[in-house]
Amino acid sequence: MIRKATAVALLIAACWAVLVIACRHDDALVSAPHAYQLELPDNFPPVQYDFSQNPLTKEGIALGRAIFYDPKLSADSQVSCAFCHQQYAAFGHYDHALSHGVYNRIGTRTVPSIFNMIWSKSFMWDGGVINLDMQPLTPLTDHNEMGEDLPVVLKNMQGNAQYKKMFKAAFGTEEVTSQRMFHAVIQFVATLNSFNSRYDSVMAGKATFSQEEAAGYQLYQQKCAACHKEPLFTDGSFRNNGLPVQPALNDSGRMRITKSQDDYLKFKVPSLRNIIRTQPYMHDGRFFDIYNVFAHYDHGIVRSATLDPLLQNGIPLDAGQQRQLYLFLNTLTDYKLLNDKSLADPATPQ
Repeated sequence: MIRKATAVALLIAACWAVLVIACRHDDALVSAPHAYQLELPDNFPPVQYDFSQNPLTKEGIALGRAIFYDPKLSADSQVSCAFCHQQYAAFGHYDHALSHGVYNRIGTRTVPSIFNMIWSKSFMWDGGVINLDMQPLTPLTDHNEMGEDLPVVLKNMQGNAQYKKMFKAAFGTEEVTSQRMFHAVIQFVATLNSFNSRYDSVMAGKATFSQEEAAGYQLYQQKCAACHKEPLFTDGSFRNNGLPVQPALNDSGRMRITKSQDDYLKFKVPSLRNIIRTQPYMHDGRFFDIYNVFAHYDHGIVRSATLDPLLQNGIPLDAGQQRQLYLFLNTLTDYKLLNDKSLADPATPQ
């Protein structure tokens, strides 16, 4: 890890030197950005995001954080990335079943949480985005989310003195490009990671489960772990979990992307990390209480041609088991992620 960090730092320094020489006639000499090294747990799988194409720097992360919390980048100047991805909800959304954006427009799916994104290979409920660097483009330009044209956003940022200063600090010149903007946002998103829950402390031998939490952990391993695989608590797959179709939405799921009927009603398996703080649940936010989710798997599953084989007989859970499972899921709440001031709105007094 140390060798990798050193190589990345040397790469940044070399690129910066070339950039400074190329731009010395147009811009005043500026200090090189400072490399930032993520500290990640050893028990997690390899990171999927290619940091060699977007090395983390303190200045890049600061720029991405400013963009993430800026509502003026939306069509009505009211909706920022953070408007939907709220820190206290583990960067999901707490109070609406379906996403809502500019001019109070309503989307067709609930807001997914966006922590631990650097371990994902695909994004959105249907996997419609497979390059994390391109993920910001979707909400920025979606009619029901931020609803803005990309050229307008870039022009507005180019005309903002503070942004020009931050782009120069992060990338060497004041030029605002879509690639630089997306790279900065993803640098900030790359810091939204969850691996500091009480569950993690137990796995590290620094804490112990209560008797009921331990029983809930056993239930999780027996009934949930096949799809919600440790330590990310998702296997990143797309599955039909037997939800009744909502006619008003008529959402075909991953089939919308692949055009294959085999993917009808399949949606990405969400992480169970921070699950108690990320209601509403399911792709359409139909359940606001985790016990509604338990009830669905116990007796609410609708059978269809694409229903996941693991759910053919449902997941029986009596009242005592539901309580034990709830108590275990509580141990997955990461209060460091929820309360870390370095991830909060930079305009909020610290």
